[in-house]
Amino acid sequence: MSTTTDRTGSGGTAPASGRERTGWLGAGRSARRVHRRAVTHQAASILLGYPDQAFFERLPLVALAVAELPRGTVREALHEFCEHACATPELELCAHYVDVFDLRRRRSLYMTYYTDGDTRRRGHSLAEIKAVYREAGWEVLPGELPDHLAVLLEFAARGSDSRGEELLLRFRPGLDLLARALEEYGTPYARVVDAVLQTLPPQRAADREAVDRLVAQGPPAEDVGLEPYGVRNPLPVVDTGAGPGGCGDGGHGPVPHPRTARDGEAR
Repeated sequence: MSTTTDRTGSGGTAPASGRERTGWLGAGRSARRVHRRAVTHQAASILLGYPDQAFFERLPLVALAVAELPRGTVREALHEFCEHACATPELELCAHYVDVFDLRRRRSLYMTYYTDGDTRRRGHSLAEIKAVYREAGWEVLPGELPDHLAVLLEFAARGSDSRGEELLLRFRPGLDLLARALEEYGTPYARVVDAVLQTLPPQRAADREAVDRLVAQGPPAEDVGLEPYGVRNPLPVVDTGAGPGGCGDGGHGPVPHPRTARDGEAR
């Protein structure tokens, strides 16, 4: 049985009333979708990390995992970046990474910057994200900020698929703006973020409006004298149903590096 598509009706009888089949077959398809999304998020997490020696050591494994994804635009996007990274000297890719992500705020990988800017609310948002991780038994490495896109993606891949997706949707306008900025800059990293966006539900009208506001007004500025944290939608809180996880052993610093799975964790 092919696992490269989720469409129904290709072989066999179509489900009644167009609904997806239930039972073991439907559960199997659902599990495969979750697995493919996790592989995509984990691959993107590594590819958006700082390209040091550990990055290049893990790159062939990432490329193999990407090659096993179903044919389509997600696999194509990640494959293209893997090919680019494999063909680019380490120092050149490092310099490009810094140029793309560290020199311009509108291409920041820190997602709370788009929602809170450099205001006191950003610290509150970081604490909320940490609480989501903590409730899921997940810990951020010392020196890392929990809102870095690579960290969010790894949590979605190995911590909690559903809560990870909720966090990514919470920062959807920032992701859309980042994707637009990377595309305009002409960097291959645009393909990685594009692959991530394709794992999420279609953009809503409210998301498009939020992106337009960010483009026109920029992130929020400090609002000293007003409510310390403003009025905001709370971030999701996790019900701890999954077993404990962790970030594993890996590089330290403000930019996430490729991580090594702990004993017993999926690699």
